Amino acid sequence: MKISSIINQYKNAFMDKYGDTALPGHLKAMNAISNCRTPAAGEIYVGCPDCNHAEWKPLSCGHRSCPQCQNHEASQWIDRQQGKLLPVPYFLITFTLPYELRSLVFHNQRLMFSLLFLCVSSTLTDFGLNSEKLGAEIGMTMVLHTHSRRLGFHPHIHVIVPGGGIDKRRRQWKKKKGKFLFYHKALAKVFRARFLKALNESELTIPGQVPKEWVVDCSHAGNGMNAVKYLSRYLYRGVISEKNIISNCNGMVTFKYTESKTGKTQFRKLKGEDFLNLIMQHVLPKGFRRVRDYGFLHSNAKKLLFLVQLILYVKIKEIEQRPRSVFKCPCCKSPMIVFGFRYTGEKSG
Repeated sequence: MKISSIINQYKNAFMDKYGDTALPGHLKAMNAISNCRTPAAGEIYVGCPDCNHAEWKPLSCGHRSCPQCQNHEASQWIDRQQGKLLPVPYFLITFTLPYELRSLVFHNQRLMFSLLFLCVSSTLTDFGLNSEKLGAEIGMTMVLHTHSRRLGFHPHIHVIVPGGGIDKRRRQWKKKKGKFLFYHKALAKVFRARFLKALNESELTIPGQVPKEWVVDCSHAGNGMNAVKYLSRYLYRGVISEKNIISNCNGMVTFKYTESKTGKTQFRKLKGEDFLNLIMQHVLPKGFRRVRDYGFLHSNAKKLLFLVQLILYVKIKEIEQRPRSVFKCPCCKSPMIVFGFRYTGEKSG
């Protein structure tokens, strides 16, 4: 079930119902996805050097919310993260904003998401530097998710943390022993205080009745690779896989999801325009980075990470560049050569 066909079918109904509240980025994403792999996204002229067969091929839209695009980029990200993995236990920590703040977040996304990254990173950094907990500078990879399993607006950040850090004063690596990193309730208390303080300083109006207890989950994640693969699912290809869209009939779209608590498959049925609104609300502001690295995992700390890998006897492998897909001739199956490009569609957004 293609999202592009659902967009083409229900776009007018979506505009009638949500056109006044839809953000420009949402409309741009819809246009890009509906034009993906059609002449409206541009075409390249390819020819076979062996049998001289030639044809025009439509291009992908390249939008990071398109479920048909950027599998190559997701694979490259996994390769880069795999090259940073250390032989230590890993932890997956999730910081969730309460329901009462979601409306404020949705209408101030760039600022609120930035504050979310800032408060989460500072909280974890200070916990790591605390001599009673670890007494070292930790490394972190953070990924912003805005959806629940039912695809409701549910902003939260997942953090992958290696179980150890660098004591710069003693110039040594300190390993975290056991399957426990930081106490989740202590993390939640500090995170809540810092986020509310940041909101006050930003002069945004904080809704009343913000809960006193926020949710932070901290769990052991094995060697870290499973967590990396889990977080890579929604980095570049939207919040829903097209294989999870079960049906589209009589103006209703049905999709399936896995319930987090029971692990059972559940189904949700919505009007076509409401389904479009559900998935478009998760399109991030233009240029906003969903994934960020901190500490010795930051891109500016490559030398420091290299030293840590030497200390821990990590066998460093050079990351091989994954080959991009090549058009093959439908007649003789030989690789085809690109000779030209044309763009005839209207600019989206």
